[in-house]
Amino acid sequence: MNERHAAEPGRAHRYAAYFAPPVESDWWEAGSRWLGRCAASGRTWPQSDIDGVPPEQLRRLMAAPRRYGWHATLTAPFTLRPQIEASGLRAGLRMLCQAWKPFDMPALKVALLDDFLALVPAGPSTALRAVADACVTGLHAFAEPLSPAELQRRRAAGLTPEEDALLLRWGYPFVLDRFRFHMSLTGSLRGVEPAVVAALEAAAQRHFAPLLALPPPRFEAISLFAEPSPGADFVCLAQMELGL
Repeated sequence: MNERHAAEPGRAHRYAAYFAPPVESDWWEAGSRWLGRCAASGRTWPQSDIDGVPPEQLRRLMAAPRRYGWHATLTAPFTLRPQIEASGLRAGLRMLCQAWKPFDMPALKVALLDDFLALVPAGPSTALRAVADACVTGLHAFAEPLSPAELQRRRAAGLTPEEDALLLRWGYPFVLDRFRFHMSLTGSLRGVEPAVVAALEAAAQRHFAPLLALPPPRFEAISLFAEPSPGADFVCLAQMELGL
C-alpha cells in the first residue's frame, strides 16, 4: 500500500476520506495553485489576481476550500471514536481500498454547483458513486456521533427531510442518493454580485483549460486527510492505492 506522507504527530481533531489526484501530478499542482496551498507539503502561493474581483473579497471567497485542501469529499470530516487509534483508521481504510480497482474518471468541467464553483463530472459515473458509498458506510464505525451543536450547525443550511435523515444516520447529509462528486473552487457565492461570479468562473476556466482538454485523472487512490487541531488547515496524510 503506497502511503506517500508521514504519519501525523499524535491524534488529529478530525479525519476525512477524500479523492485527490496524485500529489506529484499536474492535476494536484493546478488545483493546489488555484487554492494557494498544497495540503501535502504545506507550500503556499500568493492568491492570483482576478480582474473584477477585489483582492480582499477573493481571499474571503477562497478561504474555505483553501483550508480543506484540493479534494473531492468521499467521507466528510469526522471525529475519531475515543477507543480507536489513528492506526486503526488507517488499517480500516487500507482494507476498504483493497476491494476496489483503479478506474477512469468521467471528464471534468468547471460549473456552478448550488452556490459555489467546482470541478464536476460532465456525466454520471456508477464507479464514483459506488466508491463514495463504500467510504461512507465502511468508515462509519470509526466516527464519533455528531454532537448536538454539530447537528444544529448542519441543519442551519436548510436540509430536506431526506438529507436530515442521512445526517442522523451517517453524520453528513450529502451522501448516498444525495452524493455529488465535486472539487470545490470557491466557498459560498451566495449574495455575491453576478459580475464577480462570472469573473471567478472565467478565471477558473482559463486556469484549468490545459488540463480539461486532456483525459481526466484516474481514480487510483483514496486520500486520508486530517485537521490537526480545531480550525487548522487540513493536511494530506496518505494516498492509499486501490487494489493493493
